[in-house]
Amino acid sequence: MGWTQRLRDAGMMVATTMLLGGSLAVPAAQAAVPPSAPLTDLVNPFIGTENDGNTYPGAAVPFGMVQFSPDTGHNTGYDYSQNHIRGFSLVHLSGVGCGLGGDLPVLPTTGDVTETDYAKYEAEFSHDSEQASPGSYRVGLKTGIEAELTATARTGVQRYTFPATDKANVLLNAGQSLHRTISTKVEILDNRTVRTAITGSGFCQDTKPYTVYTVTRFDRPFTTSGTWNGDTVTEGSKESVSAGRNGAFVRFDTTKDRTVEATTALSYVDARGAALNLRSEGGRSFDAVRSQAHRTWEDRLDDVRAQGGGDTLRRTFYSSLYRSFLAPNIGSDADGRYTGWDQRVHRAQGFTYYQNWSLWDTYRTQSQLLSLLAPREARDMAISVIKIDEDSGWLPKWGYGTVETNIMTGDPVTPFLTNAYQQGLLKGADRYAERAYRALKKNADGVPPADSPAVGREANKEYLANGFVPYVKDRPHAKPGDSDYDHGASATLEYALSDAMLGAMARDLGHDADAARYAARSQNYRTIYDGSTGFFRARDASGTFTGPADPALSEGFHEGTSWQYQWLVPQDLPGMVDLIGGKQTANDRLDSFFAYEQLLKDPGKTAREVWVNGPYDYYNADKYNPQNEPDLIAPYTYLSTGQPWKTTDVVHAALTLFTDAPTGMTGNDDLGTMSAWNVLSSIGIFPVQPGYDTWGLSTPVFERVDLTLDRRYYPRGALTVTATGTSDHDRYIQSAKVDGAAYGRTYLTTESLRGLRSLSFTVGAEPSAWGTSADAAPPALEPTR
Repeated sequence: MGWTQRLRDAGMMVATTMLLGGSLAVPAAQAAVPPSAPLTDLVNPFIGTENDGNTYPGAAVPFGMVQFSPDTGHNTGYDYSQNHIRGFSLVHLSGVGCGLGGDLPVLPTTGDVTETDYAKYEAEFSHDSEQASPGSYRVGLKTGIEAELTATARTGVQRYTFPATDKANVLLNAGQSLHRTISTKVEILDNRTVRTAITGSGFCQDTKPYTVYTVTRFDRPFTTSGTWNGDTVTEGSKESVSAGRNGAFVRFDTTKDRTVEATTALSYVDARGAALNLRSEGGRSFDAVRSQAHRTWEDRLDDVRAQGGGDTLRRTFYSSLYRSFLAPNIGSDADGRYTGWDQRVHRAQGFTYYQNWSLWDTYRTQSQLLSLLAPREARDMAISVIKIDEDSGWLPKWGYGTVETNIMTGDPVTPFLTNAYQQGLLKGADRYAERAYRALKKNADGVPPADSPAVGREANKEYLANGFVPYVKDRPHAKPGDSDYDHGASATLEYALSDAMLGAMARDLGHDADAARYAARSQNYRTIYDGSTGFFRARDASGTFTGPADPALSEGFHEGTSWQYQWLVPQDLPGMVDLIGGKQTANDRLDSFFAYEQLLKDPGKTAREVWVNGPYDYYNADKYNPQNEPDLIAPYTYLSTGQPWKTTDVVHAALTLFTDAPTGMTGNDDLGTMSAWNVLSSIGIFPVQPGYDTWGLSTPVFERVDLTLDRRYYPRGALTVTATGTSDHDRYIQSAKVDGAAYGRTYLTTESLRGLRSLSFTVGAEPSAWGTSADAAPPALEPTR
């Protein structure tokens, strides 16, 4: 039963979780979910569909190529506050900040086809007639048509139930997408089949063009069909090619049989690939595909069994876990062929090729979660990134489909790949560890040539010469995307972080000279420390500190301020703490940053009224911004300053921002980044040194979580995390045990996790001395092990 349907049956609308006296409380009218209910019943795909969370409620399977979802006119697809659907399209990414995808919006209509602009023929709907659950979506349109969607990895399956009419239409709009459409081709192949090729560009800015191929096969012949080009509709036409609005309609007689089903297959390679994917995954009924999608999701979610915490908390948790498995996405066809970043066709052998890389976001949380819970897929994702370098000559920064967008800054691909290495995903005869290292070394020591679409470490010349990226506002650059020069201060911190992670990998692989060089460069965060302000600060091309001295008003930081970026030195927090004046100074600054005294009095109010501003309000602030990536590690800094209980206070306050309502996301999800933060923080283990193998510890919000792990990577096959009696009142760790033995450190390594069966916490109402000994904190990355 879908989410909206369950709430309607309980006699209520979707409600925002209310914070009562600092506790996560379940709204009184909300029906409880029985403990024996499927975990998919706890997932609400509508979370994040309002207030620019930019998620989507439609049908997908884990990491599927197809995300079959309604578009309402919002620039990224669906907005819960809107009440008209322009079409159900095949491609969406969860929580992106700019429009992309939305390819081939399909809409059922009745009557004559007189409009070809989906903003004019859009259909009104009500949320009262809308349902969504993992792998399926349904809505009743005000036109009297019921639309249902489900998916396989490479196909979207649709079922439309029409009124009795001899003019039941399905409109396939090739010429309107969420991105810029360059050209389209529509072909009606026979009386059941429509084929399209859609070439588009753009994500925040223009990119190199890419093409998506589709083929749609209906379950019965249509009575007539036609195409349109611009405003001109031509019944009987079999083909239309256009650089503008372009599409096809097919018509059915539903006076007796009111149901029409169709399967649409997708390929980023060619029309043959789409046809192959249709043959491979098509041919089943809507109900059979929907049942399989549901089973696939249940099996995926069942690897994490959480007990306790209340229904609302479990709903937000499992909804976040669901969103964490939506991307990256399969990019290869059923025969293994894929289009590489050299725009040539390659074949994946021994792995599945993936695409869609929001690396500036996902390297901090989601890639680690997938390494833990989906290591086989995470391995193939890492190999896919390596293949991007081998196919096109350079590693990606923010990749969409078959092209580079160069959105965001720094060097996020390095911690992404070094994480895969540290988690043991690159072992084997294929020498992927060395292949990754060669690509990363080239990336770390150079700049892509002018004829490469990639920008890489755009400011590497200055960084390698002077130790910092100069802040040069609005510097002209020849390639689309963001510029590291526009964000010189934060780019310096990101480069230094990446140098540290690459240095650690170099040491392990025996490249000692490289290791020493990268380790030295990892200290470059110090070059932008302004002793007169006590904060990091941008420097111009001459080396002079620039921009306002007030760190809340600082310039040169990407989507943040110096206050928010000061903690982004996970490779050397002890050094950073010493730099700003020691642990007392650091703790005082952290307390101010988190408004800690206010937080203790009212954590939920502090989170909502002190921390959070608008979803895109990144600047002019001296407080924690839980809605954006630069701050994701910040709450765990207290683990390194001798006050680990404050990490729990801050993390648990931030968790209240995740609710089971459409507004229940903290900003954009960014392909599962925020969702993964919620999942890991709720379990009580968090990657505090992204790109390395260190997991920080905090109090779980559940009494027990059982993780089923892949024995190929985790020989024990399972890990149980317990915190009996954990609650808003009893949230402080008094002691910890690993496999029954006392444990006093505030972190674990991946290697130690592999040998564990249990991690248990004793909790209480007051902070304790646990985790405060001299050797308890996560150590800095050292030149040698």
